[in-house]
Amino acid sequence: MVSIATAEPRQRGARIDVEQVSHWFAQRAVAGAKAGQALQVIAGLDLSIAPGEFVALLGPSGCGKSTLLRLVAGLEPASRGTLRQDGAPIAEPDPSRIVVFQDPTLYPWRTVWDNVALGLQARGLLRRERHRVDEALALVGLAPFARAFPHELAGGRPGRVARAGARVTAPRLLGLAEPLGKLDSLTRLAMQTELVQLWQRAGFSALLVTHDVEEALFMAQRVVVFTERPARVREVLVNDLPYPRHRGAARLAELRRRALALLGLGDSW
Repeated sequence: MVSIATAEPRQRGARIDVEQVSHWFAQRAVAGAKAGQALQVIAGLDLSIAPGEFVALLGPSGCGKSTLLRLVAGLEPASRGTLRQDGAPIAEPDPSRIVVFQDPTLYPWRTVWDNVALGLQARGLLRRERHRVDEALALVGLAPFARAFPHELAGGRPGRVARAGARVTAPRLLGLAEPLGKLDSLTRLAMQTELVQLWQRAGFSALLVTHDVEEALFMAQRVVVFTERPARVREVLVNDLPYPRHRGAARLAELRRRALALLGLGDSW
């Protein structure tokens, strides 16, 4: 088993154990033909995430990274194997595990404040804990936009709304499915730093799916590099640099070379 540990475990973060997980997608019938053979996307995967750790999944497009994140979140069951959170089987979605996707789901008829408050409202906690909405908006720099609607936001602000909502919900695991993929380069760099700071303050465990080698190495404590589909762990890269990190650090350059080599791009460096 690949064990991923953090030097300073956080009490609020969840421990996640993925044990011998394999997963297949059913092939749908096309144009009247019979359904094809099931497509295997994950093969016998073992992985552990320690409480409060930041882990990134890196690998070729379509290799199974996002699928693993969905399994960990409980959004669908694994075909084979076991996933556990703090020793209990992961069988369904749970408020303690939140996933932020590349295209954040914001309700256009609700203001920024109301979108962020949705989780508390659904749990009947809004009247007592509405101050948490204001605190979360201030934390991500959106307090001036509290009464704006989603269509009035630009740049990385819709993503900030989603992250504020996750902060209010107080997850023990935050899944990040390419959340910065559609941002311009400068905004993306700023949001990487912001996400790391949010993780440090809140103490949840974080699982990032990304195609961006620089992003994975800058943000995460460990980077799990997958093989081509079906996903297996090729190697785990340990980034022991302290936070805040400098993008020009020699250690990051060393890890970048190794990651690119593992992805078959060593000649490009």
